[in-house]
Amino acid sequence: MPSGDMLREKKTQIIGQLADDLSRSTIVIATSYQGLPAKEITGLRRALAGAAADYHVVKNTLTRLAAQRAGKEQIVGIVDGPTALVFGYDDAVEAAKVLSQYIKSTDLAVQIKGGLLGKRVLSADEVIALAGLPPREILISQLIAQLQAPVRSLHNILSSPLRELRHVLQVRIQNFT
Repeated sequence: MPSGDMLREKKTQIIGQLADDLSRSTIVIATSYQGLPAKEITGLRRALAGAAADYHVVKNTLTRLAAQRAGKEQIVGIVDGPTALVFGYDDAVEAAKVLSQYIKSTDLAVQIKGGLLGKRVLSADEVIALAGLPPREILISQLIAQLQAPVRSLHNILSSPLRELRHVLQVRIQNFT
């Protein structure tokens, strides 16, 4: 049986790892996991690994201590009851999307409780909406298209009188020949 010092050291280690995960993550999504077989948790972890995300079952008290250490106390509001956290380290949308798609495709008994995007707390509905966003590359191309639209309009407005002048000159030239 482990001694009190060993347990305290283990808890300190877990808190340190959780604080590190919280600090490095771009998004943290809280989920329920109760009644989920180990096989399904393993499958979910594998799916999330492809999106540069981890899935950890956590103790709420240790998570609260780690959140204080990492400066992300906002997560405390969405961590209640049996909780597992998704830590997304790269693209926040991709982590939410993979989680949401995996839950739907396997019909898992996992519920999204909420999330933390940077310092902003997200409701479960906001996490699901985030998962519905198009990939980052498409969003960037849509933004570029939106930025180009006013330039195209200005070009058309400025070139319209020149086109009309050219047309008038061509008609005059045809009339003289």
